[in-house]
Amino acid sequence: MSQEIVEAVREIEREKGIEEGTLVAALEDGLLAAYKKTPGAARHAAVELDEKGDFRVFSIELPGDIEERLLEEARERAIEELERIEEETGERSHTLVSDHDLDIDWSQVPEEQVTRADVTPENFGRIAAQTAKQVIQQRIREAERAMMYDEYVDRVSEVVTGIIQQAGDRNNVLVDLGKVEALLPRSEQVDGERYEQGSRIKAVITEVRSGTKGPQVILSRRDPELIKTLFELEVPEIADGLVTIRGVAREPGYRSKIAVESHVQGVDPVGACVGPRGSRVRMVVSELRGEKIDIIPWNQEPARFVAKALSPARVREVYIDDDSRDATVVVPDDQLALAIGKEGLNARLAARLTGWKVDIVSDTEFAQQEAAAAYAGEGDESEDFSGRCSAILSNGKRCPNAALPGSKYCGVPAHQELANREPAPEATGQREPVAAAADVEEGEPNAS
Repeated sequence: MSQEIVEAVREIEREKGIEEGTLVAALEDGLLAAYKKTPGAARHAAVELDEKGDFRVFSIELPGDIEERLLEEARERAIEELERIEEETGERSHTLVSDHDLDIDWSQVPEEQVTRADVTPENFGRIAAQTAKQVIQQRIREAERAMMYDEYVDRVSEVVTGIIQQAGDRNNVLVDLGKVEALLPRSEQVDGERYEQGSRIKAVITEVRSGTKGPQVILSRRDPELIKTLFELEVPEIADGLVTIRGVAREPGYRSKIAVESHVQGVDPVGACVGPRGSRVRMVVSELRGEKIDIIPWNQEPARFVAKALSPARVREVYIDDDSRDATVVVPDDQLALAIGKEGLNARLAARLTGWKVDIVSDTEFAQQEAAAAYAGEGDESEDFSGRCSAILSNGKRCPNAALPGSKYCGVPAHQELANREPAPEATGQREPVAAAADVEEGEPNAS
């Protein structure tokens, strides 16, 4: 093999972005395998590239004790590899480990103990040329698959656009991403969506697997990241960082809620996402095949955030228990069904978005609970049997939170302050109604 061919091999490495020396090392491995098939081949040999660009074969002779030790080490490595494969596949292997097939590592053996001899066959140039073509093609394919895998494994959770090719087995959909063909499994498809061949589709990369034919990219249309990216593409304020999506709760194919926050005074986060005449949110809904989207302004006050999360229902009051993260929401009687939603969908999404356990009651039901708590200890005015906090809120109603053990008040700091300054029972004989520390504006929920 001439120096020109070796230079051509190295040029291929540079063009394909393959690590330098990979193809030359592959050629040496392929030529060594070809040499070992020739009659009278040495048991241990090495193929090396000389200064003229030709490959030479050298036989390796080792002392008996060192050879036996290296063979034992190689045998152990081969057995460990077989056991690892069996553990991964769950299938028992019946491969016979032969000493002639073992590749021993004599790199650590002192050079003075190794005897080398040039045993290059006469027709090795022809063998080298044939092997070069096969090895180069194979290694180029392997290198391209490895690079493709490295590229896509770094893009997990990224939204990509592809063209639907066809439906595969078990209703799986194949999507052409340009460089690779991705898979949209049935479990990651949205109920009610139709995937027509040749149409464009956006999806989230959820997993990248390494396969013999290249990387296998798994897509999802159900991932909440899809909604985030779609809004980033449609809303310049989000792309520029002026508005941030703080949370997404989604029931794929039915309804989603997103919480948005503005970082610049004067920028309305909800209006920015809706767009002029609803154009921006309409584009997102169109890409999601008609899935409804509620855009909620994020609020650091839990009560106000929970109230807004139950949109489009109107909320009268919200009572918060910080310890258990329970939120009791009071709504007008005519808003109860809307607040809960069909099969509890609206309440479920609000709970996911806010991270609070939401309990929705109507005005009538809440009044009955208040009355039951107020008259629970009617027979003995000196003791309250209801177990509820004794504080009276600014709206005249009693706090719905449970009282702490050994106290008549809940864990809200303002109510505990009332407990500390309350006179002894024998001095007054009755509990003085006290308003909560913070009043709320009309129409806003009351957080206690």
